[in-house]
Amino acid sequence: MTKRAESKYKINRRLGINLWGRSKSPINKREYGPGQHGQRRKKPTDFGTQLMAKQKLKGYYGNISEKQFRKYYEEAVRRKGDTSENLIEILERRLDAVAYRMKFAVTPFAARQFVSHGHLLVNGKRVNIPSYLVKDNDTIEVKEKSKQLAVVLDATQSTERDVPEYLEVDHRAMKGRFARAPKLSDVPYPVQMEPNLVVEFYSR
Repeated sequence: MTKRAESKYKINRRLGINLWGRSKSPINKREYGPGQHGQRRKKPTDFGTQLMAKQKLKGYYGNISEKQFRKYYEEAVRRKGDTSENLIEILERRLDAVAYRMKFAVTPFAARQFVSHGHLLVNGKRVNIPSYLVKDNDTIEVKEKSKQLAVVLDATQSTERDVPEYLEVDHRAMKGRFARAPKLSDVPYPVQMEPNLVVEFYSR
């Protein structure tokens, strides 16, 4: 198993949840944290609960760096409306998140790599920045040469999850559209996300 995959699954065990809802997750067999003290679970403090909510959300999107995640929080605060809803919207606009939601990749980690390697076009132009924020009505398409890649075909045929309603996708053409900004209730998280606790964590 690669280091990336190991750290990915360690998040699941550390948080005690199947973060991406995958059947391969080791949490399905061992519902305790990694390491020799993993089976001791104390009742978390308020700070601990907020920290876990942040780690869960950060980890879900392929373990975004702390610096980047804080930037998203600050942008969410600047925008009008509910800060926690704004934060979710910004995260869901990331190109790697959109590629994952459109089922062009099996995991958020694979989606980040897929974008970095230049396999996606946004409005006909190649974009290889995973953190690129997609706008309403942008079209996202798999590059012609990449449409027959086994990883893409496997992802589009996967029955593990469905494409959410705020996206439109044609898997035969390997093309989709970011139709509208999602609300927290629109996003198909396999586990409960609490962006309100993340906001509390940063606004302490």
